[in-house]
Amino acid sequence: MAYVADDLATPVRVLIVDDDALVRAGLSMILGGVPEVTVVGEAADGAEVESAVGALRPDVVLMDIRMPEMDGLEATRRILTGASSEPRVIILTTFDLDHYVYAALSAGASGFLLKDVSPEHLVAAVRMVRSGDALLAPVITRRLVERFAGRSADTAAIHRDLSALTPRELEVLRLLARGLSNAELAAHLHMSEATVKTHVAHILAKLGLRDRVQAVVVAYETGLVSPSGV
Repeated sequence: MAYVADDLATPVRVLIVDDDALVRAGLSMILGGVPEVTVVGEAADGAEVESAVGALRPDVVLMDIRMPEMDGLEATRRILTGASSEPRVIILTTFDLDHYVYAALSAGASGFLLKDVSPEHLVAAVRMVRSGDALLAPVITRRLVERFAGRSADTAAIHRDLSALTPRELEVLRLLARGLSNAELAAHLHMSEATVKTHVAHILAKLGLRDRVQAVVVAYETGLVSPSGV
């Protein structure tokens, strides 16, 4: 099935990618009822995504993982490395499996949701990632912790890029990896939310990261945060 364009322009342009027509219809119906969201198109498998993104220039892509021709993980990697204007990607799946969670986030996705998510949470997720934040629910953080629980202190070497961070930025990154929101970070560090956002922006810029999700992945991969610290 070829992607279908929608000429309406709204602040949040969403592309739905899923091989199940009923799922696409359901997601489109939910998001279509939100005034500030427009579903600009659909794709039935990962192989169609690159051309759809190029033609429709969505702000957010809702991406299924298991699809024919090309799965959602590979499609995510391709559009986030080849698109002139990178959209935010939210992975949708019925499979609540650890390796999918980590693979999706490592591929560059800004969020991960199960398909039984409530309509309210789905809409909130689209708004959140479009605003430049990242969707990292506590359950996702726990999965990352579990994945790295077996790493020893000897093998969890700090990535050299972390040396560019100030002590305060390292502290902020550690707290980010625990799943704290900006408001919670501000309260914990006794600073304003504006200052927290500035620190987060500096961390992302120095490490060359897209968003908070990638920052959390880096924190666990490098051993900056250990499971005992969450």
